[in-house]
Amino acid sequence: IRHQPRSRGLGDVYKRQIVMTEILNKNDTSKIKEYEDFVENHTNGNFMQSIRWTGVKHDWGYEAVIVRNEENVIIASALILIRKIPVLNRAFLYSPHGPVCDYKDISQISQIMEGVEIIRKKYKAYQIIFDPCIMENDEEEINAFKKTGFSFKKDAPELSTIQARNNYMLKINGRTKEEIFSSFHKKWRYNIRVAERKGVECRICGRESLDDFYGLMKETGERDGFCIRSREYFERMIENLGEHCRLYMCYYEGTPVSGAITTQYAGKTCYVYGASTAKYRNVMPNYLMQWNMICWAIENGCWLYDFQGIPFYKDETHPNYGVYRFKKGFNGDVMTYAGEFEISYKKAAKLAVKLTGIIYRKIFRKNPSELLSNSADRKKSKCRKHAVGEF
Repeated sequence: IRHQPRSRGLGDVYKRQIVMTEILNKNDTSKIKEYEDFVENHTNGNFMQSIRWTGVKHDWGYEAVIVRNEENVIIASALILIRKIPVLNRAFLYSPHGPVCDYKDISQISQIMEGVEIIRKKYKAYQIIFDPCIMENDEEEINAFKKTGFSFKKDAPELSTIQARNNYMLKINGRTKEEIFSSFHKKWRYNIRVAERKGVECRICGRESLDDFYGLMKETGERDGFCIRSREYFERMIENLGEHCRLYMCYYEGTPVSGAITTQYAGKTCYVYGASTAKYRNVMPNYLMQWNMICWAIENGCWLYDFQGIPFYKDETHPNYGVYRFKKGFNGDVMTYAGEFEISYKKAAKLAVKLTGIIYRKIFRKNPSELLSNSADRKKSKCRKHAVGEF
């Protein structure tokens, strides 16, 4: 689609440039590389917008929208995951932490949506959700999405969105290891040194250590009451994200005591999954592991270390509060995203999916989200919540 954007009566000034919207040719390796280079180097890039991520979400379909300027350079993009809904012959579209563009530029968002419209018709989609990394108080960026047709629910409740809205982040911004370390709470610095003195060893591991990690993950899920991904899911993360993903493991006297899967992409290092045993908490492995992952971010020039979700962090009586208390000691900041932006194309189909979910919950006593995800990727258990992090 090639044309010159025009003002649509919104009172905004559109950039007067020839732009072209296209759907990524998934068989053209040069186009895929060009897309990856753009996303990886964009301020608003995210590992879940990488084509590599589709190998992790292997049971979803996908398409990608690309917007180019008059010099044929990519200026905006969106990876769209596609979940076909059985029986209804409809599809759900989701762009995790997408799109990748200037969130203030209505013309870029509009051009992305022209590509989405092609995808919507192709797959008979009933709904699309974007959840860009927009801060909750950024009215200009929020309004840019609303003016391009999205509905937005302000102050969405905890755990009602696909991605966690409340997150904890450490801004590195060129600081040295010494400067970052000295900024930690003194008790956290002490605990890191305790782990080192006790002989805790933090290693960068590969798939050969997945059994150790998964054993810790099962223990953590049972202890804290959340559903966990399958071992195969974590293996796909390591395999498909490649150099952008690391498995960190801490061992004490040869015993695995903590582990984490962390990504590094687009200038951000993200602590996505973590697990530990309660037996050896006194040797402080989690503190040492976090410090090692933060060092990886510093060494590769990342501007941000993202501890990710801190649901219910304002409630000191909530079981999740300990997650926030632990992350807070590393002296970052609470960052709250605006949430989800949605367009419903077929409201009757959306209602049908919702009703199916209610029936599914009542009859089978299961989370209706399993209708939209591969149930084999989540360990079946009676759990009160899901782990927060990626989708």
